[in-house]
Amino acid sequence: MKKIATLFLLTAMVTLMFSGCASNQNEDATTTETSTKSEDKDTTSNDGDSSDSKMEDSESMTEEPLRVILLIPGSLGDKSFFDSANHGIELMNENLNVETKVVEMGTDYTKWEPNLLDALEGNWDIIVTGNAMTEMLNTFAPDYPEQKFINFDSTDTLENSNVYGIQYKANELSFLAGACAALVTNSDMELANSDSVIGFLGGMDIPGINDFLVGYIEGAKYEDENIKVMISYAGDFADPAKGKELSILQYNNSVDISFNVAGGTGLGLLDAAKERNAYAIGVDSDQALLFEDTDPEKSEHIVTSAVKKIDEAIYGAVVKHIEGTLEYGIVDQLGVAENGVGLAKNQYFEQLSDEIKAEIESVEAELSAGNIEVSTAYGMSTEEINEIRENVKP
Repeated sequence: MKKIATLFLLTAMVTLMFSGCASNQNEDATTTETSTKSEDKDTTSNDGDSSDSKMEDSESMTEEPLRVILLIPGSLGDKSFFDSANHGIELMNENLNVETKVVEMGTDYTKWEPNLLDALEGNWDIIVTGNAMTEMLNTFAPDYPEQKFINFDSTDTLENSNVYGIQYKANELSFLAGACAALVTNSDMELANSDSVIGFLGGMDIPGINDFLVGYIEGAKYEDENIKVMISYAGDFADPAKGKELSILQYNNSVDISFNVAGGTGLGLLDAAKERNAYAIGVDSDQALLFEDTDPEKSEHIVTSAVKKIDEAIYGAVVKHIEGTLEYGIVDQLGVAENGVGLAKNQYFEQLSDEIKAEIESVEAELSAGNIEVSTAYGMSTEEINEIRENVKP
């Protein structure tokens, strides 16, 4: 082995694809809403407290909850990106004094601006949204200087002091996925074959997805310089049938483990892994755990998932806002060192050998220490991307 984010329409159509996890709903998805409110905190003072403490408790009892709204540029149910963002809201409801609302805006881009304007007029303390909404936030935020925004997956430069952005180092995350895939395909695991060929399913051939691809290839070659990667693009993030079709083609042509970076389309890859009795790597959320109650056999084929800790990032940002320490006007870059991304390590991950798990821990440590520099597709030319793909073509 060798070590080694009119104008809105165009922008939205491209930037929606930047994450590996767009909605699994179709273009006609309608806007739906859910709202929740946390239970009141117990602020009753104990006997013997000073009058100052009692006054503080009395003030706490009358303190109004922080109002947070999540605008999803897609729909829930993707078992990936948007479900993870929604889980961040659920964490707030469990642990903080908040009033929350979740709005599923669907994939009809014409509905996004009206939904954002409704939220801006709704007296919400924080508006949370992501990936495809950066340009729209840059346009509207200056007109609402007192409004706070959290962009949970910024795909472009933020230009306003009232917006806090989060970016995830997808290339580092997929480097880990690639290393894991290479180790699995070259192992004596039950479903591994003798060919050093791994798979990659992307939603579209765009920079956001290719950033995953570049890291994936580099991670795989870190473990096996001669490894081959069969690459498929579905051209869609909401077509599981297409994802399954392309993945079956991979599994029928020497691939024994493939990486899902295709949102709802990628759910078809997980189906194909089960059907063809092969391995899969999930994306964004811990996808094995999402299916363990409804389809445990499918979960057993998902050795790990490349997880963007979106829920924790959103929750943590709101906690910092409450504490008064959240720095608006910046974009935080969250990678392995910042614990913003990582592989899911659950009971299915435990099926990997001790040797493989030890090597993955070693790679994580090297990434965290900055000893491995992973290339990024952002800024690469089409020719450069093509060359990378050709170099690993089976």
